[in-house]
Amino acid sequence: MTLLTRLNITVPIIQAPMAGVSTPALASAVSNAGGLGSLGVGATDANGARKMIEETRALTDRAFNVNLFVHATPTADSAREAAWCDSLRPLFAAYNAEPPGALRTIYQSFADDDAMFRMLLDTAPPVVSFHFGLPDAERIKALKAAGCTLLATATNLGEAQAIADAGCDAIVAQGFEAGGHRGMFDPAAPDAMLGTFALTRLLVKNTALPVIAAGGIMDGAGVRAALDLGAIAAQLGTAFVACPESSADAAYREALSSDAAHHTTMTTAISGRPARGLANRFTAWGAQTSAQPPDYPIAYDAGKALNAAAKAAGETGFGAQWAGQGAPLHRPMPAADLLALLHKETQ
Repeated sequence: MTLLTRLNITVPIIQAPMAGVSTPALASAVSNAGGLGSLGVGATDANGARKMIEETRALTDRAFNVNLFVHATPTADSAREAAWCDSLRPLFAAYNAEPPGALRTIYQSFADDDAMFRMLLDTAPPVVSFHFGLPDAERIKALKAAGCTLLATATNLGEAQAIADAGCDAIVAQGFEAGGHRGMFDPAAPDAMLGTFALTRLLVKNTALPVIAAGGIMDGAGVRAALDLGAIAAQLGTAFVACPESSADAAYREALSSDAAHHTTMTTAISGRPARGLANRFTAWGAQTSAQPPDYPIAYDAGKALNAAAKAAGETGFGAQWAGQGAPLHRPMPAADLLALLHKETQ
């Protein structure tokens, strides 16, 4: 029995987790239409994640995915953080605001979050996926014993082999085209910047686990190409941002339909880790500054404060408007309609 069959997934499409954008309404709509909907819970705590899982279960009896961030525990560095805030000071001043007096670790890694681990064992979502790395062997063993199917993101063959060795059930091959944060285990290591299709084929040929292609795929032709390369499914994120069920705000949706969609860029300025988003005032500043951001997600605390100050003054060009290189191909429509269209195009 294949992984998709076991999960009763009839359309080989996964809606990417997209923490901050995915909602129970979006995930359940995709799952109810035959795909695999996803919740990104890396930006909330155990109670918030439990609520999202319960809301999703109330809307679908089909499988869905719960995605966690497993980044390395950040190292606080007050001098580096102060220097970063000083570099941002002119941007804050333009909106009559000051940078935060101190920066916080706003997201706890799943590797350090015992409450999240206990909650997952209690709720046992059908699928659990990991981004930025892997939890320890004990957590993987316990989640599998609870009946969870486990996925993890790889950006290269070495990471894929680590995922296989850890006992996960499938690998998400995240190409450089993908929107949002790079799933690389070590953001300080050299990035081979492998494209989605090259990476997918590399992992299909060199690992025994099922591979899910992710990055830049926006329509059925892209899904079909991924399947032809040996992937069992394609994961699409940017394609679902404009769905009414997503929590993307009006500025994000407007930017996605603007010329910025043709100029996505990789930046570390917003969060402290490489992430691809729509070109805006923040990414432009990040491209020219020589300042080094603090560790993820400490830098994100400053980025969110700057965005809030700018938005209060009517400026929306400092948001984390994550999007992949296929952004101009997005089609705003309800998630179930989009999944049906994607399935038709794939066939």
